[in-house]
Amino acid sequence: MADIVKTPAKNRQEVTRGEATQSGPQFAPRVDIYETDKELTVFADLPGVGPNDVDLHYEKGELVLRGKVQKSQPPNHSRQLLMEEFEVGDFYRVFSIHESIDAGRIEAECKNGVLTVHLPKAEAARPRQISVKTA
Repeated sequence: MADIVKTPAKNRQEVTRGEATQSGPQFAPRVDIYETDKELTVFADLPGVGPNDVDLHYEKGELVLRGKVQKSQPPNHSRQLLMEEFEVGDFYRVFSIHESIDAGRIEAECKNGVLTVHLPKAEAARPRQISVKTA
């Protein structure tokens, strides 16, 4: 099993890249990754992202996650904004995953702003018990 890595909590984690191809902020979603004998499971917080706005790719041991946030308009334009803390921006994160994942069986669902990705291990990569016989 893999060691647990705890990342210190921060108010905002922004992705910085050398060359930006889009305007506006882009954030790295906070994730938890669990491992069992059969799979890796990734839970990513994507507030404001619906299932149709998630772009998820796995290729050559790399899981690429993009989430597009649709800007919403205030319901009543005659209201005066007094405080604004929620910053709108898209999400982007890349994970290096061992290539022992069975790419054809990867599944994902997005519900209530949480993306859950199931990365099943290939049969050959799963641990197995070996029985020892007496001679």
